[in-house]
Amino acid sequence: MLRIAVPAVALAMVAVTPAFALEVTKSVMVPALPEAVWKTVGGFCGIGDWHPVIEKCVLSKKGGKEERTLSLKGGGTIVEQEQSRNDSKMDYTYTILSGPLPVEDYKSTIMVEKDGSGSKVTWTGNFKAKGASDDKAKEAIAGVYDAGLKGIAAKAK
Repeated sequence: MLRIAVPAVALAMVAVTPAFALEVTKSVMVPALPEAVWKTVGGFCGIGDWHPVIEKCVLSKKGGKEERTLSLKGGGTIVEQEQSRNDSKMDYTYTILSGPLPVEDYKSTIMVEKDGSGSKVTWTGNFKAKGASDDKAKEAIAGVYDAGLKGIAAKAK
């Protein structure tokens, strides 16, 4: 009886364990105080002020959570939902609900922390590739993060 129970438990554990997610983490150093950088990162729709591919950001609420609809320059729309925000720790986490990026099950955190006399901004995402290879999905997200972090660094004073 024990021989049957052990494999069944092992199989059940595998069934509830999520597939391994891909991860991308990018950072930038900014020669400004963390509070000033966090102010640049801004509210959930602040991304419209510093990310170069965002043409417009529209904020709404659904189920008590903030959602942002991002209109991309050149066409396309991404809908994201804020999962958590901690202004004192200077971070927020969000998920992508829909959009053209080759990812699914996407969850990301952007955070600002003190580093020497300036700040370090880190953007980390976990996701699965969708309609593309793992490498292409990671490359797409890395490009989004690089452009956004460059935008934050240029605007933060």
